[in-house]
This record gives sequence, structure tokens and C-alpha cells, in this order.
Amino acid sequence: METRKIKPVEAVSMRLVKGEDLNHHGTLFAGRTAEWFVESGFIAAANIINPKYVVCLQIHGMYFSAPVKPGEVLKFASKIICAGRSSLMAYITVTKMNDNKNLVSGFVTYIHVDENTRPAPHGIEIVPETEEDMQLNELAQCVKNQRSDIESWNAK
Repeated sequence: METRKIKPVEAVSMRLVKGEDLNHHGTLFAGRTAEWFVESGFIAAANIINPKYVVCLQIHGMYFSAPVKPGEVLKFASKIICAGRSSLMAYITVTKMNDNKNLVSGFVTYIHVDENTRPAPHGIEIVPETEEDMQLNELAQCVKNQRSDIESWNAK
């Protein structure tokens, strides 16, 4: 399989926060945020490889910095920042539509699978170009190493 070198490209989706998206405090429910968060990263992965063969492996963390109220429009910006043999890691940020202050950010790992949902090589290499993408790629490597440490611990 020939390796395709790709620079990180941002995928953007928007969401209107409605009544059914709220928790008992009247703010955006974290579970709904997680759903949209994973979907946003999936869209970034689907821009690179066939979405039929992409599954979510792990949400590495979602860091909430402020509550979100009904009627607000959220912007989910995601980009694939790191690639392994069969994995793609997305970095996702959530902001209000007209505000660049991060409300939520974090990483999600997706796996490229075959017809039997077994991990399969995707032939992608992510080549960061900007300083920010280089820093995110380095951070993603740390997150990836942490996942390996957890997997080793769980195997005991």
C-alpha cells in the first residue's frame, strides 16, 4: 500500500442547542456534547478515508471551560492531527458561533477497519505544516503513548 501524505485540514460543523439537549441545570448536557464531539471528529476522518470503514476507539478527554445555554449556536472544528498504522487521531475544539474562546476541546481516536471490523492499515501519513499543528501532533503522540500505558496496565 502506498502512503498518502496529508496535511491537517479543518472540518467544521455547527449545532443549535435546543431544549432536548439540556441537563437538569438548564445547560448543555455533557453526553450530547460528547455525541456531537465524536461526530465532528468522524467527519474529519471521513474527509480522508471512506467513512464506511471508520469506527471510534476512544475519547481521550473533553475539557469543558464554560456552560452553554439553549439558543446558542456551537461551532465544532476538528482536524486529523496524527495517524498510526490503522488509527487517526482528531483534535476537536468547540466555540460559540461568533466567539473564538474554547468551550470544549480534546482528542478522539478513530480506527480504520476492514469488512470484518478488524483494524486495517489506511496508508495515511499526517504531515503538520503550521507551528500549531506541530504542537498538536506532539501532544497527540503523548496522548497516544498514555493510551498504550493504560492498555498495558489493563492487561495485567
